Amino acid sequence: MLCAPIPENERTRLETLRGLNLLDTVAEERFDRITRLAKRLFGVSVCLVSLVDEDRQWFKSVQGIEVEQTGRDISFCGHAIMQHDVFVIEDTFKDTRFADNPLVAEPPNIRFYAGYPLTMPNKVCIGTLCIIDDKPREFSQSDRQSLIDFGHLVEAEINAIQQTTLDALTAISNRKGFEILAKQVIANCDRQGIGSSLLFFDLDHFKKINDQFGHAEGDKALQQFAGLLLDGFRESDVIARFAGDEFIVLLNYEAEFNLDLILKRFDALVNTHNQENDLPYKLVYSTGVAHRAHNSNMSLHEYLDKADKAMFAVKALHHK
Repeated sequence: MLCAPIPENERTRLETLRGLNLLDTVAEERFDRITRLAKRLFGVSVCLVSLVDEDRQWFKSVQGIEVEQTGRDISFCGHAIMQHDVFVIEDTFKDTRFADNPLVAEPPNIRFYAGYPLTMPNKVCIGTLCIIDDKPREFSQSDRQSLIDFGHLVEAEINAIQQTTLDALTAISNRKGFEILAKQVIANCDRQGIGSSLLFFDLDHFKKINDQFGHAEGDKALQQFAGLLLDGFRESDVIARFAGDEFIVLLNYEAEFNLDLILKRFDALVNTHNQENDLPYKLVYSTGVAHRAHNSNMSLHEYLDKADKAMFAVKALHHK
């Protein structure tokens, strides 16, 4: 069996995928109607919208099987995202890359696979719209075009989500996207009886970067800081560009949670970035912290206001 390879742009690909905030979300009719139609049109047993995460493929929409995800290493979609054309295996038994794959030897007993790589505006492939059958079949050029057309519909739905909940410059959540995810996280914290912390970051001297080096360089600084936040915090944390040069991170507590250590690690990450990159400026920031106990009556607006005020208090000290 040939394991699914890793693309050269894997970091950017994963940042783009996770920035969509689609992983592990509930099924949506906007995607299910497409997979239902495709399954019926092609007469196959399975149709999926599959998102290829770091070590798994997770199904945003599923028709024909009960599972929600499989390992990335054995996935067919992990191969499909390596190209921008439809990836087709007409008979897995005749393909040495897949003949002994567990998904072929065991349920769902794949004999035929065709996957359209879902491509985002930054040209990275985050997953596929794929059709699967337990019988081999020929796949004509007309079939390919039909699958591409269905794939474009899925991409349009994903891009519509991006436009409303993602920051166009940094590809992380915007304020609206943050509010949607934060409410889910806070509700989950209340159910589990755990607290949370909200970190409010503000880039110091950002106006000076724009004034001295131009807005293109200012945009680059914002993108770099967003990337550092993605590297420095957990996948389960909610990370967003709140406005202008302000960013926020919502963390839910877990066993042995140590916020001071987390902040020190992030500070070290930023310092390393400043030392290793030949830039005419340094990324410098102020951080405000607010805490919320589970089942608190503090609203999200009040939570944000508390963290914002804490950040300005820290910023005032920096400018003394």
